[in-house]
Amino acid sequence: MSTDSIFSLAGKRALVTGAGRGIGLVLASALADAGAEVVLVARSGHEVEAAASDIRGNGRAASSIAADVTNTRSFSAAIDRAGPFSIFLNNAGMNRPQAFQDVTEENFDSILNLNLRAAFFAAQAVARGMIAKGEGGSIINMSSQMGHVGGALRSVYCSSKFALEGMTKAAAIDLAPHGIRVNTICPTFVETPMTREFFKDESFQASVLQKIKLGRLGKPEDLIGAVVLLAGDASSLITGTHLIVDGGWTAD
Repeated sequence: MSTDSIFSLAGKRALVTGAGRGIGLVLASALADAGAEVVLVARSGHEVEAAASDIRGNGRAASSIAADVTNTRSFSAAIDRAGPFSIFLNNAGMNRPQAFQDVTEENFDSILNLNLRAAFFAAQAVARGMIAKGEGGSIINMSSQMGHVGGALRSVYCSSKFALEGMTKAAAIDLAPHGIRVNTICPTFVETPMTREFFKDESFQASVLQKIKLGRLGKPEDLIGAVVLLAGDASSLITGTHLIVDGGWTAD
């Protein structure tokens, strides 16, 4: 097999959640550039359709679905109608930084509901379609370096991402007989519309940069290589593990 062929996603359909902006949008575009037909999902129908339209404007195949992944029954029904898929980038997520002693039940429930519960049942819905199609596939759960280390003001976020790592390993075992691989990508702090407000605090930004050995914040584009690798045949023997893209944060 040639290098070009193992990294090509031609003939594959990819589903990306949280795709209206930030990491999801950049990675959906990258999957399309690699040849996949991409379906973008977000709660905001106008935003996600505009994103899909931009991808089509570049000569790639893309469409959109307005759906809330936390409404698991509705999302599953939408996936049944739109699927099946060969690739799933399970990207929707959130954080509300708060000291452990101040965490409210509302914030705990909101973060776990999106980052774990919705991610679990979204992956399940896509996996069922993959199983029915019988051609295998790749599920990529968007985790975090905080699924491997602790972090100040992130006890709930860390809880959700550590749990996602465990879910990924167990799902990989269950789905391997069907030729479905399940892995995570674990970024460091990436500057996006969602995180930009955090970095207005200069002391916080300085503390983050001190831990990133390469000395800079991540960009969504830094994750393109990881997602294209895990999506296709180049990673055909990789499952049940994680790819940490953290600039060296977790090296010590």
